[in-house]
Amino acid sequence: MRLSRHISQLWQNRVPTDRHVNTYFFFAVVRLALVFVPQPGYVHPDEFFQSVEVMTGDHFRLEHTRTWEFNNSMPLRSITLPFALLRVPWSFYEFFAVYMRNLWNVELISTYAYVVFPRLIYTLISYSNDWCLYRVCRMYGLRFEIRLLALGSSWVLLVFGTRTFSNSLEMAMCSWLLCLVSECMLRTNTVVYKKEFLEEKYDKAESISERVKIWKLKNALPPHNFQHMFTVSSICVAGVFNRPTFLLFGAPMVFFWLLRGMGTRSVTFRDFNLRIGLFCLYALPALFLFIFCDSLYYQHLTVGELHMMQLGIDNFVFTPWNFVKYNLNSAQTASHGVHPCYVHLMVNMPLLFNVLALAGLGAFAQILLRFFRAEYQVLPRFQSIVSLMSGAIFVPLFFLSLINHQEPRFLIPITFPLLLLHGPKLVTGFSAKYPFQKEHPLLRRFYDRLLSSKASAPHLLRIWYVSNVVLTVFFGFIHQAGIYPLAETMAHVMATKPEATHVHLMTSHVYSLPLHLVNIPSSRVLQFNPHTHNRYRRQRDFYLYEYGSQPLDNLLHKVKLISGNCEVKLTGPTRLRYKLYLSIPASLSSDLYEALVRSNASSYLNFELLHVFYPHLSTEAFPRILGRHPCDVDAPHWAHDDLRGTCAVEQSPAFSYSYLTKQFSSFVHQFGLALYEIDVRRKRQRQVCDAYSGQSMDDLVLLMFRHLSLQFLICLALCFAVAQAGFLASPVTYAAAPSYAATYAAAPVAYSAPVTTYAAAAPAYSTYAAAAPAYSTYAAAAPAYTASLYGASAYTAPVTTYAAAAPAYTSYAAAAPAYTTYAAPAIVSPFLKKK
Repeated sequence: MRLSRHISQLWQNRVPTDRHVNTYFFFAVVRLALVFVPQPGYVHPDEFFQSVEVMTGDHFRLEHTRTWEFNNSMPLRSITLPFALLRVPWSFYEFFAVYMRNLWNVELISTYAYVVFPRLIYTLISYSNDWCLYRVCRMYGLRFEIRLLALGSSWVLLVFGTRTFSNSLEMAMCSWLLCLVSECMLRTNTVVYKKEFLEEKYDKAESISERVKIWKLKNALPPHNFQHMFTVSSICVAGVFNRPTFLLFGAPMVFFWLLRGMGTRSVTFRDFNLRIGLFCLYALPALFLFIFCDSLYYQHLTVGELHMMQLGIDNFVFTPWNFVKYNLNSAQTASHGVHPCYVHLMVNMPLLFNVLALAGLGAFAQILLRFFRAEYQVLPRFQSIVSLMSGAIFVPLFFLSLINHQEPRFLIPITFPLLLLHGPKLVTGFSAKYPFQKEHPLLRRFYDRLLSSKASAPHLLRIWYVSNVVLTVFFGFIHQAGIYPLAETMAHVMATKPEATHVHLMTSHVYSLPLHLVNIPSSRVLQFNPHTHNRYRRQRDFYLYEYGSQPLDNLLHKVKLISGNCEVKLTGPTRLRYKLYLSIPASLSSDLYEALVRSNASSYLNFELLHVFYPHLSTEAFPRILGRHPCDVDAPHWAHDDLRGTCAVEQSPAFSYSYLTKQFSSFVHQFGLALYEIDVRRKRQRQVCDAYSGQSMDDLVLLMFRHLSLQFLICLALCFAVAQAGFLASPVTYAAAPSYAATYAAAPVAYSAPVTTYAAAAPAYSTYAAAAPAYSTYAAAAPAYTASLYGASAYTAPVTTYAAAAPAYTSYAAAAPAYTTYAAPAIVSPFLKKK
């Protein structure tokens, strides 16, 4: 009791700064925990396709998508940093995973590891932003508690900081550079001030001994002109190769680093020019390293050419220049989306930083107003930390607004300077004192009602917390969140599917699926078998079709084409089995049902809902408040024959409690990603089963015996009639077709050739061949008749066209093998008589 009382007193008597620090540590732990959850939210495809997709696919030899930015002819992305940050750590992880598999039988290489391990690396790098902010605050005597709290609780760090974006790495590099430049500016200002002070003392000294002491103190001052020269230049080179837009973020920082101390007697233009020359010279090692590594990776430079010293300008790749050339063409950047020039200022800034964005824009507008009014005495000093941070915010913001393609993640690197300048306003309000030079009743009222500490301080921190938590939940767990569980499901399907089975996945109205998460060995590279020590190339068995945001009628047309192609391979000589899946947002389930009804595709295609991944929200298909229920609550246990997995019950128009709950249930269930399995219906087989469903077991046995006896008598009569007609003369023995000889006792060779040819020419007749394997076996024994009778294109073209126009006949023929076997002699007999 005494201990708990003491703890409660300490908690009640804590100072506000301790509370802010404790809250910051809580958010710092949450940031790390969100990596291991993991966050299923999918912010943007560049999270995977600019680094992780290529590096993980290359290292583990998995099926992956190499985007156009990584083509060998004109690569736009440098591979050096992703290789160092992902490929090298993957090697250590794989080494550890092998031992865990052999010693403890624990598998560490999975879809979960492909997502979590790269995010863990980038999250650890994101903590360097916190350290840089703390260090700058300590150097300049600023309050670090509320600034760290603002940084740790920002959804920019909680979401973007834990993802594998190149923008996240760019933010860390900007923080490093700002920290180094701030330290250099502080040291230069301190050393220059002390040096000038000692010089004045030296000039005023009366005795030689006093001058000697001052001279020794002056020589003891630390150097400052070239402090952190190599580090600053190397960070700038790495930042430009990571993202060439780093030129816009790093330019004001480097300018302040070069300009520090200017205007004093100790620092002249000679020092300024010398700094520029040494900066370029110290950047050469990092520049050569990045160019050399990129040239080797993209195969512009080979080891043989290095050994023979046969090098030219074409052997080297400079990816930032390719990036700049591509983005200088406005038509090419417009293909990624065109935005007005005010989007960064009016939309993206408030989206990323909410109330602090408003505070930053207001403070910068006040500085501009004072500058144009020539009120220079109230402006911050040019070589101060305020000027440095303001330049790091608004110089890149201005130039990025000139580009026609603007995304919020492009502004992530300005997080550090913005929170450093305006983070304390979360507890002090927008303005602690009257900010205007002139007194006016409207301005005074505006200040008292909105800007003053009394009016804004109690609400800003709450607004900051609520907005950042909401955005973290939305982008971290809702936005396109079904892609990750879909990839896990596909990985399970690929791991458990039968051999010689192809899996086809179609997606629409969702982001691109990272193929490396499906964990399929690549079919484009040579695999190594550790048991036989042989190399082999794996056959491709997973196909991904991504159709963006096409209308569902066009999507169904694609489904028909792909399913028809799969049916041809299934009923052809290869007997290649398949599984066809379709994944769309659950908000489009009712539209899919209506499109099926309009196209009459439900008569021969069966859509079975396997799973709905919750939550998931596609901005391309927003849920509708007054919509139809996409599925039942207990998915996926349906038994409807028209469209299993879709509830086609209309909403009651009466305003009642049941109507409201049904509408709410419909709205909630649309926040999901639906996965359908598509197969071809066999109508005849279902009709026969329905006809027999009401009979008893004895009646069923009697009906089946009568049916088989009738078939046997018909086949025996046909064989007898054929033998009497003289068609038994055949140059081929029955040993080549034992199954046919055992079943029918005698058969002419001419019966087999047409059936095999029809199976190759049209999917409709290929089912006939599947129903009667004896014919296809006998066809292998008589290739001459196949080539002579049906080798011409005149017989195949009509059959293919007819089969494509009526796919329902394919299912009908496959469902009734008895009828197809009986009809085969009637089809081919006219050709045999002609011969």
